[in-house]
Amino acid sequence: MGQALRKKVVRGGVIIWLALFASESFANNGPFGIDHRWHYDNSGIWKRSYQLDLLDTMIVGEFAGGLYEGGHNRLGRTYWQAIDSSILAGASAQVLKYVFTRARPAQSNDPNKFFQGGSHYSFPSGEVAGVTSIVTPFVLEYRHEYPAIYALEALPLYDAVARMKVQGHWQSDVLAGFALGTLTGWYAHSRKHPFFLSILPGGVAVGLKKRF
Repeated sequence: MGQALRKKVVRGGVIIWLALFASESFANNGPFGIDHRWHYDNSGIWKRSYQLDLLDTMIVGEFAGGLYEGGHNRLGRTYWQAIDSSILAGASAQVLKYVFTRARPAQSNDPNKFFQGGSHYSFPSGEVAGVTSIVTPFVLEYRHEYPAIYALEALPLYDAVARMKVQGHWQSDVLAGFALGTLTGWYAHSRKHPFFLSILPGGVAVGLKKRF
């Protein structure tokens, strides 16, 4: 396990411990006893449209960066690792949502309502997983030369808070999304040759940057 991933695991453990300590009065709420519905807030920076804009911008950005840089340099390869990671995270999160069919806070004030059937897709947070999965390969790749790259972690943190603000997810949903995105990001970064780059036509690997 890489140093950066170990740090994330430790930070995740600290967050969970703090959440457990801070939510003592919410015992037995959700799988970790930390879940409770936040007061609804869809204003300012927490607006739902901003959350969607963030994820859409990051997805467009990773594909644009991958096509522009190609796969023959460090930055381009990292873009393609992010693409691998986000696709894997998105697919995994969707499967888990169908398996657990957990009711969202907007649907029920009971965080223990799992296996509720269709339209109940709270666990895990696919958006938090998606944002985390995109930033993780960049953090892992550039953390030693540019420690400021850790500032990218503010993006999944913002998204996690925003999703709870609009009652889209419980605390354990966003923690699970963060863990899933970290795992897929680490896996994608560990591969020397990005998967989706390898199955696309060879010209894509060259990148628009070199061709023009």
